Amino acid sequence: MSKQVLKPTPIACAYSVEGEGPPLFLIHGIGAARNSWAKLMPILVPHFTVITYDLRGHGASPVPDQQFGLDDLVEDLEYLRQQTGFEAAHFAGHSLGGMIGPAYCRAYPHRVWSLGLLSTAAFRTPDDCSKVMAVVHAMERNGIANVLETLINRWFTDGFIQAHPDIVRRRLDQVINADPQVFLNVFRIYATTEMSPWLAEVQAPSLVLTGELDGGCPPRLNQKIADRLTRAELVVLPDYKHSLLLEAGEKVAEEIKSFIQKISLP
Repeated sequence: MSKQVLKPTPIACAYSVEGEGPPLFLIHGIGAARNSWAKLMPILVPHFTVITYDLRGHGASPVPDQQFGLDDLVEDLEYLRQQTGFEAAHFAGHSLGGMIGPAYCRAYPHRVWSLGLLSTAAFRTPDDCSKVMAVVHAMERNGIANVLETLINRWFTDGFIQAHPDIVRRRLDQVINADPQVFLNVFRIYATTEMSPWLAEVQAPSLVLTGELDGGCPPRLNQKIADRLTRAELVVLPDYKHSLLLEAGEKVAEEIKSFIQKISLP
């Protein structure tokens, strides 16, 4: 007699709903919160019912009392869909959120009209993986705050750092003020998740988008993601790095809007 596999117990995450039109769930990344999407909202809200939420342990969502994995984050999203009452929707995620979205689509394909994979990674080489894990290990050894400053140049372009030091500082403080165990937990999920073995199972139309200068989620990996997906379009934003939502939010929103409108045409 086979054992019944129990699904993870979801957490009721804090969320917001704005706008009218087809539902669009937005999934933020590591150590962020639903306010990460602020620059995109003026463009998206007139066209979609936009649902933003804080991942477990982030923002106003409850902090879990134990370690969790990608499957737990998928079940949190499904629970949120049930709470909001939408039978199906568009989904887009940034960084780790760009892994949660496809994993959710794999588990609940009939709930997904389209996907946005923004600044995410798959097909990492052993060297790619070692670089990401090196950051995790450094934070474990030396403390998150002591390592975080070294990531600024990976996240933001030099011009943005000089022009908007207040935004950069707020992003760093957001991470520093997060629960350290939760932050390291989600960073490990991001570092160890490899989507390439199952991406071909994802059938939803997908927008794959990254910055030209994103070292961790570069165009070469995103091209492979787009090639492996059944129905995908690749967009590379010139001159940008990883923090596209803060630095180029309006451009990302226009790409999401245009993609969804294009695939929704009769």
